[in-house]
Amino acid sequence: MTDRRNELAGNLAKVERRIAAACAAAGRAREEVTLIVVTKTYPAADVRMLSELGVRHTAENRDQEAAPKAAECADLPLTWHFVGQLQTNKVRSVVGYADVVQSIDRSRLVTALSREAVRAERELGCLIQVALDAGASGRGERGGVGPGGIEELADLVARSEGLRLDGLMTVAPLTGEYAGRQQAAFERLMDLSTGLRAAHPAATMVSAGMSGDLEQAVAAGATHVRVGSAVLGVRPRLG
Repeated sequence: MTDRRNELAGNLAKVERRIAAACAAAGRAREEVTLIVVTKTYPAADVRMLSELGVRHTAENRDQEAAPKAAECADLPLTWHFVGQLQTNKVRSVVGYADVVQSIDRSRLVTALSREAVRAERELGCLIQVALDAGASGRGERGGVGPGGIEELADLVARSEGLRLDGLMTVAPLTGEYAGRQQAAFERLMDLSTGLRAAHPAATMVSAGMSGDLEQAVAAGATHVRVGSAVLGVRPRLG
């Protein structure tokens, strides 16, 4: 385990240097950007080591993996983010451990989360997932709602008991006008965030950028970056 801990420590240090350099280049304070380590496919033992190394925010995208892992790590001072597309039949489980759901993209999901948050006597942070590749359907390939759907969903979250509207999230799209233009995509998200904050001033969180494009996200103004493989290593292919 010592070798693995040293590997994680080294990778974390490299990511920290990247974030610090990106902040300096953008004229931002390092404290303005929060690192969320995406721990999907990696064991609870890694999560525990990351916590010992100072990580305070972790993310998962599949409830069947996240629920037991979060339970095993319940004693750690971690904020758990759920970042995957969420089916309503998984909502009760996710509300049991997640502090923030970053993938809000439809009203039915908001209603289900509100009901379960109230039942569990919890307050759940919510980010509207924005699909910058949304076509006529209003939804993106990786989930999310098109920019035109943000206002309605945000208002619903804001008035739903047990939920807290924290801001916006996006994944750099693989198709459409922003394909291959990560910084332009993230700048568009920041414009949308400015519009959201006019109506909901407390919704200041902007989650954007991953291992390959965190610098562009920081340059655009992201407050949170979601980094997996740069910290934990390249994930094994799922069979």
